[in-house]
Amino acid sequence: MLRTFAVLFALSATVVHAGNFSLRVEAADAAGHIAPKYTFNGFGCSGQNLAPAMQWQGQPVGTRSFAMTVYDPDAPTGSGWWHWVVINLPASTHSLPEGGALPTGARGVHNDFGTTTWGGPCPPVGDKPHHYVFTVYALDVPQLDIPDGASAALAGFMVHGHVLGKAQQTLTYGR
Repeated sequence: MLRTFAVLFALSATVVHAGNFSLRVEAADAAGHIAPKYTFNGFGCSGQNLAPAMQWQGQPVGTRSFAMTVYDPDAPTGSGWWHWVVINLPASTHSLPEGGALPTGARGVHNDFGTTTWGGPCPPVGDKPHHYVFTVYALDVPQLDIPDGASAALAGFMVHGHVLGKAQQTLTYGR
């Protein structure tokens, strides 16, 4: 069992970057920061908590599904903050609309807000602007078998075991 885990871990650390695989997140204001309407509504933040629209293209040959994550490595938690994790996006999907509606078959995994839907930025007042890393992963399997109630960390582990390529865009937000 330990040996199997070690092999899976070693495989999960290997990511092939596809040269033409790209992601566009439509959330930036004129200054290039995440626009307030996409920020969280709570914890002292007053945004609309609206998921931004995203589009991707150029996935590697052999892509059978996608997964998507939004992660803040600057959150003062010691482990960052997962804002959104989506798995089992069909290979025919190349965008998500503003608002975060998911195509049939796709599903959210619990984020650090305790929900399976978008949770917008809301960094502490006075912190330097946080980085929000939007990533779409092209996977070699049609779906991931992740149990309901699983953590974002478990989903990340499973995703990284099946990555053909990834596309990223990093945006910032501070208050």
